Amino acid sequence: MYIGAQLYTIREFMKDEASMAESLKKIADIGYRYVQVSGTGPYDPQWMREELDKNGLVCVITHTNQERMIREPEAVAKEHEILGTDYIGIGMYDIRKVGIDGFAERFKPVAECFKRHGKLLMYHNHDLEFEKLDGELIMDRLLETFSAEEMGFTLDTFWVQAGGADPAWWLRKLAGRIPCVHFKDMGFRSNPEEAFSVGRGRIMLPVGEGNMNNEAIIAAALDSGVKYALVEQDNCNGEDPFDCLRRSYRYLIAQGLEA
Repeated sequence: MYIGAQLYTIREFMKDEASMAESLKKIADIGYRYVQVSGTGPYDPQWMREELDKNGLVCVITHTNQERMIREPEAVAKEHEILGTDYIGIGMYDIRKVGIDGFAERFKPVAECFKRHGKLLMYHNHDLEFEKLDGELIMDRLLETFSAEEMGFTLDTFWVQAGGADPAWWLRKLAGRIPCVHFKDMGFRSNPEEAFSVGRGRIMLPVGEGNMNNEAIIAAALDSGVKYALVEQDNCNGEDPFDCLRRSYRYLIAQGLEA
């Protein structure tokens, strides 16, 4: 299992070509060799491929605009051919608003188009997928509605736990459908004025610095055939996001993961 960086973590440093080029070099200097391109400013796919190659980086997955996927799936697939990227991800979708059938109506044709190009549509979860819709977990409904050939999952271990579920258990349940997994850690900072409020104090931290059972999560990921452990920290709590990515990288290297 290889360590990668989810570039959404450094999105504030990825606004234009100059800042993207500088940031990609910093990511490579930490030791990362694999990245997810997400949350950046606009870029030409050929330019991005050249910058990645220059820094010894490989883009293994993106989060891509969903409306573009629906309107122009062929163009999106061809752009990913330029990038050398096999996995094309949905970053966030509130299925509660359209239902499973509505989601499938929109994305089944996208999935089929990507499949023809040797690409795979990927779905990134948050906590809402662990709510029930019509008496069944949204995650289970997605698994039933899309085959492994139509859609994979970029399981986000933090959001699984935030949804009240066990990340290690879900990693094993999704074995064979999770080539990419998001790693971040969950910590707690109390506020006496909100002592009993729902969801109080939950913060994101570099991997290994919070309360998640990372040893069990890593073991389950290895058992489940995960290819890429992508470090993502949506909120670095005022810290330098490059330093947060560095600390996560060092922790995962110390656990035996590959650079």
